Amino acid sequence: LERQLLMQNQMRERQTAMQIAWTREFLKYFGTFFGLAAVGLTAGYEVYFLTENINILHLYFYDAGSSFCIITGSEAENILDTQSTLLELPKGPLTYEDLEKIRRSQSKFFIEK
Repeated sequence: LERQLLMQNQMRERQTAMQIAWTREFLKYFGTFFGLAAVGLTAGYEVYFLTENINILHLYFYDAGSSFCIITGSEAENILDTQSTLLELPKGPLTYEDLEKIRRSQSKFFIEK
């Protein structure tokens, strides 16, 4: 059971790292795009100019989407290696003793009723 808990904790850390990496990449790509779009609209670009070049924007997003998964995986590995404190549970990893305490407290609760 102890090995299973350790494996589950490692899987949780990897999933959390992937979520953090995905969020960072999402903010980087889409934040940049919408920031540039806002600056362009504020500068006074005409609607005609934007609709004329809409195909260029579609190609850009198609290309960015294909490399998005590769970048996210490498960013997740980077998080696992250098920022492991982001992945730690507030009270530490769950141990066999913790599970036994929880099980005993729940079994007493159900027996009393």
